[in-house]
Amino acid sequence: MDLFTKILHILGSGATAYILSRNLRDSRTRCDLLMRFYISEYTSVPFLEALKERAIQENDQWLSDQLARHAADELKHSRIFAHALKQCGSEPINFDNLPPQKKNSSSSSFNTYFEGYSREELSPHKINWITYAGSTYILESDSGKDYARMAKILPDDDPVLRKIKQGILSIAKDETRHASYCYEILTRRLPQAKVNEVVEYWRIRKVKTIWAMANKVIQNNGKMPTLPAQN
Repeated sequence: MDLFTKILHILGSGATAYILSRNLRDSRTRCDLLMRFYISEYTSVPFLEALKERAIQENDQWLSDQLARHAADELKHSRIFAHALKQCGSEPINFDNLPPQKKNSSSSSFNTYFEGYSREELSPHKINWITYAGSTYILESDSGKDYARMAKILPDDDPVLRKIKQGILSIAKDETRHASYCYEILTRRLPQAKVNEVVEYWRIRKVKTIWAMANKVIQNNGKMPTLPAQN
């Protein structure tokens, strides 16, 4: 990355951490944020399970094992957030009752992150493994840090918030592990110099996405748009 992009990355990461922590700490915005995380985790499960089946068909046992664990983790995370929502007096969305167009809709930030890629190219049956690994590595690496930062602002003297804090901290560890296996996919398939190029490519895309989100936050009077799906 050039110096200007690095600065934008640092500023964007700080702004994201502030917005997420503020919304989790504030009881008026907490449920909405938890719902966004619940949706992100829950809706990623079918995609990961389809990827796992593809890896099995390609006789890549190591990759299929990693994807199976990733899918199981995301389901576990959705349950953690669903429980947190109930603790806050809200109910998670019942996806079985949503029309197909709602189930398959993408957030504007997701579209920004994957700008130039068609829906077909991003489908689990077609997506290039390098594209999957590079894009997911950045998202998982960042989300692990974001979850850890957010959890720290919740107090330990409130039983409900302490339980939510513990759940989010456990999710942060899982996200970091997901980032690790995605990086290993890259190193198994590419020389290190190319790995660095792929990581930088998706880092720059994430920086642009964060600042596009920031503009939407301003336009929406402080309301936060959905983050890209954290697989």
